[in-house]
Amino acid sequence: MPDTKVEKGCRRPLLWIIVGTVVVACVGILGLTWLTSRFSLPPNSTTVSHSVVVERVQKVAKLVSSETTLRDVIIYEDTWYGSTKRSLVVVTGKVLAGINLDTGNSVQIDEKARRITITLPQPGILGIEITEMKTYDEQRGLWNPFNAADRDALFQRAREQLEQTSRDLKITETARQSARELLEGMFSSNGYSVEVVYRFDTPGTDSLR
Repeated sequence: MPDTKVEKGCRRPLLWIIVGTVVVACVGILGLTWLTSRFSLPPNSTTVSHSVVVERVQKVAKLVSSETTLRDVIIYEDTWYGSTKRSLVVVTGKVLAGINLDTGNSVQIDEKARRITITLPQPGILGIEITEMKTYDEQRGLWNPFNAADRDALFQRAREQLEQTSRDLKITETARQSARELLEGMFSSNGYSVEVVYRFDTPGTDSLR
């Protein structure tokens, strides 16, 4: 009798290659100097308002976004009644990482202590764009040809693998460190110290780091 077992999936890629990283964030001494001179209050100002801090946070969140180009290998197999189709695809995509302020942030100003506490959501993957999918090996089954559903499954797997590779490479760490450095230095000329806290949204907890 025919084998009715259907096996469908994608094994982990045999290799992944970082094609290149284009950092949109303003990082380092030059970025900090530009931001301080561009957004700091006048030297004779003695206080900062909540709205001013929020505005600066929004600008920094945009500046620390980064775009990384990745390439990954996908192996796709599907067996139907003993007939197996197999495909090896190299996918290239752009991954946008940064801080999504829509998920919530807060600002607290202690005027007496001259201290500003800024709580931000964890940096994350903001978007994935598949720029190319190139097939290098495709073997169709005798009565199990490739169809639209297979193409959709490959595309979905490509997005998932690029996202996982991005997390493995910790590309969001750039946004985390840059935002902290920029915000901590932004109000120093006005006599304020700044503490940047990243929120963890874990069910049942409300931890900060």
